Amino acid sequence: MLNYGTGLAPRTFDQCTYDGSRLLFRGPRRALDGDFVACLGGTETFGKFIDHPFPDLLEEKTGVTCVNFGWPNAGIDVFAGDRALLDCASRSRLCVLQVPCAINMSNMYYRVHPRRNDRFLQATDALRSLFDEVDFTEFSFTRHMLGRLQALSPEKFAYIRQELASVWVAGMQGLISRIDAPVVLLWLSTRTPESAADRPDIWADPALVNREMLDALRDLAHGLIELNLGETARGADPGEGRTPQDRRAAHQVLGPEAHRRAAEALSPVVERMVQP
Repeated sequence: MLNYGTGLAPRTFDQCTYDGSRLLFRGPRRALDGDFVACLGGTETFGKFIDHPFPDLLEEKTGVTCVNFGWPNAGIDVFAGDRALLDCASRSRLCVLQVPCAINMSNMYYRVHPRRNDRFLQATDALRSLFDEVDFTEFSFTRHMLGRLQALSPEKFAYIRQELASVWVAGMQGLISRIDAPVVLLWLSTRTPESAADRPDIWADPALVNREMLDALRDLAHGLIELNLGETARGADPGEGRTPQDRRAAHQVLGPEAHRRAAEALSPVVERMVQP
């Protein structure tokens, strides 16, 4: 049985590093020897506002060490740019990769922060030409910017979406091919891959990812676990003494029930592929 401690708020979770990676992950630090499962992903994998994220629950259910390599708001860029982290994942018996959104990555239209991928850094000349009426200095986050551009002109936004889909597929293919362990993709979302991937607020992560993009990974990934959760799956306890911003964020993340279902769906895969 794992010792989860006292259920602390996100900022007070233990954090740790692994073997040369520059990223701080959710602790406690786990040993990367023997049989283990590497869990790469974003906010849900990290378990922001969640006492028991699915990697912990998966370990408890299977008896196999599950290392949490979640990074809040992660896009493809943060993992692809960390060779040490990919080396750690390659030492695992199985890598669970939460499907990332397609908006938090650099592309021909804009640049994002190399580690905080949700941070918008700058528009390229191509984007300034496409939306010459927009002052891009007012944006700090990719989701805010793209939501505004989509509202201004769905027709012009279609060019951005096409570019993001192409870059996402290429980036995911490159990422999976660099992990020397079987990779199982985890679709953890309040929508299905077939449903509208570009709703006006671009809120339903993995934003702008659809079935066609997932199918392009079929030959590289070992499998795809789909968890299509309803809107009622959102909502977590932000903890005491949190700011209004934290409380709003906690309302939007997937809650404990979603993590329980993720662990249940992944358990048979881990038990089949990794012997305790």
